[in-house]
Amino acid sequence: MEKALNRIHPVSDPEATYFLQVSWEKDLGTGYGVVLSDGQCAWTGTVSEAEISREAADMEMNRDKYVEELKKALVAGEESAGKYNFAIS
Repeated sequence: MEKALNRIHPVSDPEATYFLQVSWEKDLGTGYGVVLSDGQCAWTGTVSEAEISREAADMEMNRDKYVEELKKALVAGEESAGKYNFAIS
């Protein structure tokens, strides 16, 4: 299993710091797990391969391109800093 951990500052609360861990088996396109923490609480979830396909279709985006964008936003970390915005709700 591969994992990536990134520190994020959501646009919804720029003074706050959150930690986002993403874990996957083969690649993000086959589904992944997430853990979001503010240092005191943690929230977990999973995204299935079917949900990824559904989201790509909803955005009218090629599925492979969508998975590449997911990698950039969720895994790349410093390489993509400032290119993606996160909102916590």
